[in-house]
Amino acid sequence: MNAALQELLKIRNRNDSPSVDITGSDPVYSSRFKIAETGAAILAANGVAISDIWELKTGRRQKISVDVRHAAAALNSVAHLMRREPDGVYRLWDDSPLAKKAYETIRAYPTRDGRWYMPHFGMQHMKEKVLKILDCEQTQESIAKAVAKWDAEELDQAIADANACGGIVRTEEEWRRHPHGKLLAAEAVVEIEKIGESAPEPFPEKGPALEGVRVLDLTRVLAGPVAARTLAEHGADVLMVSARQVPQFKKFFLELSHGKRSCLLDLDTAEQAARLKELVREADVFSQGYRPGVLEARGFGPEELAAARPGLIYTSINCYGEGGPFSNRGGWEQIAQTVTGISHENGNPPSLLPIYFCDYGTGYLGAYGTLLALARRAVEGGSYHVKVSLCRSAMFLQDQGRVVYPQEGMGLSQQEVRPLQMESETTYGQVRYIGPVIRFSESRPGWSWPSPALGADKAEWRKRAY
Repeated sequence: MNAALQELLKIRNRNDSPSVDITGSDPVYSSRFKIAETGAAILAANGVAISDIWELKTGRRQKISVDVRHAAAALNSVAHLMRREPDGVYRLWDDSPLAKKAYETIRAYPTRDGRWYMPHFGMQHMKEKVLKILDCEQTQESIAKAVAKWDAEELDQAIADANACGGIVRTEEEWRRHPHGKLLAAEAVVEIEKIGESAPEPFPEKGPALEGVRVLDLTRVLAGPVAARTLAEHGADVLMVSARQVPQFKKFFLELSHGKRSCLLDLDTAEQAARLKELVREADVFSQGYRPGVLEARGFGPEELAAARPGLIYTSINCYGEGGPFSNRGGWEQIAQTVTGISHENGNPPSLLPIYFCDYGTGYLGAYGTLLALARRAVEGGSYHVKVSLCRSAMFLQDQGRVVYPQEGMGLSQQEVRPLQMESETTYGQVRYIGPVIRFSESRPGWSWPSPALGADKAEWRKRAY
């Protein structure tokens, strides 16, 4: 059993030894970090948590197996999303011109004081704020000239004050000396806090592991949707909640919404916010990806919702975690890699990992914590707050050690990935995508329906089958 899985199973807080088989090893991608092995451990932990629930339902445990290369595919599933073209051939889903422009410019730039800084341009409203501060155009050359006029700390504070997004490139040692890094290092990679009392809620004996579990998914791009998609994979009724004015990336939305339903509720409208409260009262999980304090200000904080629905599992997924000097800052995959030291170690000049490890890893860790909390609720009752963050996940990856990789451009070919793919007819056409990769001795994970169109469903729960 690898060290990453051992650490994750400690959070489970049981003395038994689950049956887990992880095969394969890194490097799968061209990185010194143990991306695939760590991802396989996280997926295996999810499998153990599902087996725990299966045992509560049936009295039987399951054997779990994860192939490291399959885990590597799951950690990069959006890169393998394909659609059938009019000529009948499946081709990779290409990024939009806007997304390509953002990806090209989200990189580290040298500052006036000899450091490096990464501004983020992923969302339109944040991009406009960053470009206004830098007083430049969105090209690498223009951004480089603008960043070079600033000291790193000065620019970092200006962008934070504007409620925009960016980060100073730090070494791992520097980050772990920083007050925020120290705080995260002292916390578990998945935190599960009991926040209320309630009666136990056992799982129904029939159906898949999460039969009857209702999940509200208030997340987007990328970690949060991964967490909720994982719950849907095992039978949960997942209802995504968004608003028409909230930007979405079609490629990510389609890839991360298998097995979910989608409704639109504008929390700025009192009537629609009240409808969300009604949904919460019949929910089991409330998963959200906002910065700390944002939903609390709207009456949707963990304690308030747990009071309205005793037994609720409230899952928070964000960049910096729930406390510390950076907790109110916005952040994305690239920023988590930047501030924690991953991008500094990954290349010269500082560069990003070949896949979205922090996003996918955090999403699967969020699912793991949610599953553990549901199992705990089934036995002893209670409401729980599950907390995961991109930066803490990055530190978890760093803790697993390093490998030597033989060449650049490593990864998984489409031929290797093809046996892992499924096909569905969606409102966006016929698509091909990575299916569940955890193998169980009894249950067969899968999604009950394809990704929906945004807002295609009513803001209501499906009738339970029991």
